[in-house]
Amino acid sequence: MDPYVLYAMPASLYSGKARAYLRNHRIEYVERAPGDPRYSAEIEPVTGRWIIPVLQAPDGTIVQDTVDIIDFLDATVAPDRSAYPATATLRTVAHLLELFGGEGLLRPAMHYRWDFDDVNVPFLAKDFSAALAVGADDATREAVFAFASERMRGATAAFGVTPERVPEIEHSYEEFLDLFDAHLAGSPYLLGGRPTIADYGFMGPLHAHLARDPYPSVLMKQRAQRVWRWVERMNAPVIDASEYVDGNEDLFADDGIPDSLRALLAYIGEEYLDEAAAQVAAVDAWLADHPEVADGEVVLGKPKRRISGTTTFAWRGRPMTVGVVPYRMFLIKRIQDAHRSAAADEQAAIRQIFAGGGLEPLLDIRPRRWVVRADNREVWGPLQGPVPAG
Repeated sequence: MDPYVLYAMPASLYSGKARAYLRNHRIEYVERAPGDPRYSAEIEPVTGRWIIPVLQAPDGTIVQDTVDIIDFLDATVAPDRSAYPATATLRTVAHLLELFGGEGLLRPAMHYRWDFDDVNVPFLAKDFSAALAVGADDATREAVFAFASERMRGATAAFGVTPERVPEIEHSYEEFLDLFDAHLAGSPYLLGGRPTIADYGFMGPLHAHLARDPYPSVLMKQRAQRVWRWVERMNAPVIDASEYVDGNEDLFADDGIPDSLRALLAYIGEEYLDEAAAQVAAVDAWLADHPEVADGEVVLGKPKRRISGTTTFAWRGRPMTVGVVPYRMFLIKRIQDAHRSAAADEQAAIRQIFAGGGLEPLLDIRPRRWVVRADNREVWGPLQGPVPAG
């Protein structure tokens, strides 16, 4: 049987999330660059946009988006190796960590990639162009990198990275490294002895940008060696955790949340709750202004449109303005779906965990339409009553 094909690139944030799953589960695959002619011929006509990663299954099925890729592959693995914890409590926490990893760590990821040109650009220029302009001459590769880097620098500003906020962004990231490093002293992965969707969510920014780009890679090695080892572990085809004595691959017993993870959850509450609530409110306001939107309609009209406007919230005591990303409604819905799947007593326990981190509103807030996925696109879900924060 032919192997899976992953269209991805080493420098891509979300590619790292899908690649780590394939490697951890020893799924046979080959990786092709998006600059490969087969991408434009076979993939773009199906997805309707240039986007990575994309998985092509041996039977020709094309799956875009890291969540859909992992869900598609996870259906083939044994339950005790699933990316999704069996209990609703750990599953809800895992989805929260997935959200924060993929979206809440974008500010430091983009800052540490694009604000240290003297150190990073000699590496990035070759790394980007190797994947985007396969086999091209030097002049073409330079032009391709110039175009790609200009777009990414624009996205950096949309995530709230501005010169005046850099000291706070760096302090916030260093605080995160310290907390994650401390948690990894007790377990090799976020929720115990094997990776879950929480780890795959963290892997995107922590691999491609923060552990692989020259400047932040040194920072991670010097400040948070356990985090660096976790990145190595996530790219390994085995449980690469020899420094942990028992070698147990079980998740935390009895839904136990260690103090080190509670501290990380409290950090996420302070760091990201207000932004998440502002995103939900902004999406709901956009929907209120567009009552013509119908069930199943492509979000914002075209698959390639990712941002619906801007929103402002308080971050570290001062206003911050960022782009509104409706896709995040899809990830927040996963948190709430996991919570609702629990029995009443377990729901109460989940609320207690979230409340302890200042995160309880994430179990309730919602826009008048969720974002869901269909046919490799984000589409609007059915109309519902919105629930504002507070």
